[in-house]
Amino acid sequence: MARVPVVAGWFTGEGGDGEAGEEGFRLLGTRCTACSAVFFPPERDFCRDPCCPGGELTGVPLSRRGRIWSYTDARYRPPAPYASDPDTPWRPYTLIAVELAAERIVVLGQAAPGVTPADLSVGMTAEAVPGVLGEDTGAVRTTWWWRPVAAGR
Repeated sequence: MARVPVVAGWFTGEGGDGEAGEEGFRLLGTRCTACSAVFFPPERDFCRDPCCPGGELTGVPLSRRGRIWSYTDARYRPPAPYASDPDTPWRPYTLIAVELAAERIVVLGQAAPGVTPADLSVGMTAEAVPGVLGEDTGAVRTTWWWRPVAAGR
């Protein structure tokens, strides 16, 4: 099946489902040339900093690792307009907000499969890895996951 990013231009590569191809995988943001602010998701039209006079926006790969800023679990199906099949059983998942120190931003994402809130603590290191959101109409929808980094890795 074809591998298609959930949102084109938000990460490098096609994503995957774990270990394979992780080294070249990066989230992509934009940096304003006037104020150096970095944005994720990438901004295409204007600098979001209200104090900035405006500059050119250039694409930048973001740090692969950061520190967990916050985390939670999603134990219920969100209401509309969230798109999901109501006939499919809901599977809880973990959300992680990771602070990228070099970029001075926090990026939210789903945790890698098997990672629960019990596995996490604020301040621990996590890394962006390729993931698969699901399959539909003959395509594998790729995304990113946050995975805690084991000590010594």
